[in-house]
Amino acid sequence: MVLQVRHNFQITLPAPIRKRLGLRVGDILETTVKEGKIIIVPKKTIDATQAWFWTKEWREAEKEAEADLRAGRVKKFKSVEELINDLDK
Repeated sequence: MVLQVRHNFQITLPAPIRKRLGLRVGDILETTVKEGKIIIVPKKTIDATQAWFWTKEWREAEKEAEADLRAGRVKKFKSVEELINDLDK
C-alpha cells in the first residue's frame, strides 16, 4: 500500500493493516530505519507492577501448577491454620 506524508509529517495506517495487526487507538508502535526503509512494529507495553507475571520463571511455574491441578496433585484446606499444620508435617 502507498501512504502519503501529510501535514506535520503524519501518516494514516490503512484499515486493512490496522485490522490485520489488531491495532487500536493509543497502541505503541516502534519505528526503525534499515537500509533506507521505515520499519514500524507494534509494541505491547506492560505495567511495571505486572512485569513479574511475564517472566520466563513465572510462566514456567504457572505451567507446572496447571499440570499439578490437572493431575490432581493438589490439596484443599478449610483454613490457613490447617494449611500451616500440613506444611509443618
